[in-house]
Amino acid sequence: MPKTKNAKSGKRGKNTGAAAGPKAPSPLRDGSDEKGLDFARAWVEFPDPADEEQVFRCDLTWLTSRWNCVFGAGCQGIEAGRAEDGCCTLGAHFSDEEDEERVAGHVARLTPDIWQHHDEGHAGGWVSEDEEGSRQTRPFQGSCIFQNRPGFAGGAGCSLHILALREGREPLETKPDVCWQLPVRRTYDWIDRPDDTRVLQVSIGEYDRRGWGPGGHDLHWWCTSATSAHGAGDPVYVSYRAELTELMGKAGYDRLVELCEERLSRGLPLVAPHPADPVPAADPASPAV
Repeated sequence: MPKTKNAKSGKRGKNTGAAAGPKAPSPLRDGSDEKGLDFARAWVEFPDPADEEQVFRCDLTWLTSRWNCVFGAGCQGIEAGRAEDGCCTLGAHFSDEEDEERVAGHVARLTPDIWQHHDEGHAGGWVSEDEEGSRQTRPFQGSCIFQNRPGFAGGAGCSLHILALREGREPLETKPDVCWQLPVRRTYDWIDRPDDTRVLQVSIGEYDRRGWGPGGHDLHWWCTSATSAHGAGDPVYVSYRAELTELMGKAGYDRLVELCEERLSRGLPLVAPHPADPVPAADPASPAV
């Protein structure tokens, strides 16, 4: 697993017009099903089985939660009035040149029957720069140029995602890094230990509103803390197997699975469950307190 390649987690919030300087926590809008951001979490730290110079720090509250993507099935979108855009309204910033080059290779295989804006993308380009000069997928008519709108015969949603499914690939192969990593967030910190040794700590957790930077205050809705996006049959560590394996390496992911399964095997109620998860039904065999 590369130690330095990391999606620019703050970039996707750049275009929201957030004012400089600290902000007070934004109150949830009326009618929102989002839970607050501050609650108890269960973290676990373990050595990377494949690299003695780094350790993983993983948020088991998030990774054992029942979150799932609800795009097109209840997603309210990050911009009011544009639920059909999901989280694609701003386009996606590339993590580096390699990320952009990889995506370009897949864009070359997109055809008009699966990419609604194929002609526009080739005529006007599919890459643009933000106000700071960072390169990203080009916004077009209010959303990412790769997003097919509802009613398109080739299917609504990301054309790069559709391409991957048609070719039997994992979508992480064809989409920009930040797109397939969401809503999992990987961050890095060098830790100086008391014995004068140093280790790279790789944190794997929830990409909540704060992951967007100051622009997160202005999102209309965000799914990771919304009860309507927590009801999946499989927990995140299972449904995001491919993505987590790419982020952690196979050995790291396999160890994570063991720890997640140990947590879930201890029965309910869990210590520090995700507040957006469904509340488990009481066990009728349990004695009353």
